[in-house]
Amino acid sequence: MLNVVNKEQAVRIVNEQGALSLPIQKVSLADALGRTLAEDIVSCENIPAFERTTVDGFAVHAADTFGASESVPAQLEIVGEILMGENADFVLKSGQCARISTGGMLPQGADAAVMVERTDSQGSLCLVYQAAAPFENVTRTGDDIACGACALSKGTVLTAASIGVLAALGVREVPVFRKPVLAIISTGDEIVEGTPQPGQMRDVNTHLLAAAAQAHGCQVQCCGVIRDERSAIQSALSAALETADAVLISGGSSAGARDMTVSVIEEAGEVFFHGIAMKPGKPTIFGMAGGKPVFGLPGHPLAAYFVFRLVVCAWLASVLRQPADVPCRSAAAAVNIPSNHGREEYLCVKYTPNGEIVPVHTKSGIVSVLTEAQGFLKIERNAEGVFKGETVEIYEI
Repeated sequence: MLNVVNKEQAVRIVNEQGALSLPIQKVSLADALGRTLAEDIVSCENIPAFERTTVDGFAVHAADTFGASESVPAQLEIVGEILMGENADFVLKSGQCARISTGGMLPQGADAAVMVERTDSQGSLCLVYQAAAPFENVTRTGDDIACGACALSKGTVLTAASIGVLAALGVREVPVFRKPVLAIISTGDEIVEGTPQPGQMRDVNTHLLAAAAQAHGCQVQCCGVIRDERSAIQSALSAALETADAVLISGGSSAGARDMTVSVIEEAGEVFFHGIAMKPGKPTIFGMAGGKPVFGLPGHPLAAYFVFRLVVCAWLASVLRQPADVPCRSAAAAVNIPSNHGREEYLCVKYTPNGEIVPVHTKSGIVSVLTEAQGFLKIERNAEGVFKGETVEIYEI
């Protein structure tokens, strides 16, 4: 008899019972990509540290150009030149200007820059044909990142862009959470690692779940394929609990005679639920053994993936202090999408040329749908489906 909870209850139970405090470690900037920040990064300086121009042209007092036009240009005296990377160590007085390159430091007294295309110059005379507003074509001190501002928040998964921010701040050692270690056990007499014989299938879930775990910032321990024998599953679980932060057992999670995952977890610790009111993924188990979370996932690859994506990933976000999952966009349904299963349903979808979505129909034992899908949607348990033209929220697959 399954002890079924809804998906929100499942996530709450997993996060509460499976709370995990990961140690903080420092890694070099070169090794920080994909890691999760363990502390806020607060800037100790202004970026940029000086006012600089965004164009090639002339540094000016904006007020000196007011009223300038093609017929009545402002006449300014050129008193110097500032190249990129040079210190502008002179003061610009009213009526004066200085040649300046893109990225060059504005001299004291200047508050704008005029594009070279809006000027004519000969000798020490510059004619300005267009008025400049104060701080036009100028990046001001601290415009990018102000001193004391939080540049990156705890829980940020570091991307190439955020690595660039850290580099701009001069951060060379980055405080990150240690990667959670997930052990993956695949079970089933019909599952093999090599060439399958009639009635057998290749091991998909080990590789599918390992890749998904790595993509979500985990270190993976693959424990291989275990036969449907209680002692073998018990031994594999016991060994995994010695080294991993959490264990994923794929297969054997239903209530059949050879589905032993729930009883093995129960013998090793405590089971908190057996079944989630979601499709696919109903025969999902969660328990604690040796003080560590143990997930029993369905054997069907698509169902196993969705449980990982919706439940295990929510736990990982909690552990790594990351924000909760949110939709990536909204789109209208191109067709009616019926659903009346009495439980939440998650459907893979793809986009039509005009930006609407259509379902990618499949069964839970089929895995190729994940390569065709461009996202997925949720249909509430009491809904009859999605009507053509109805706008729905789409999540990343």
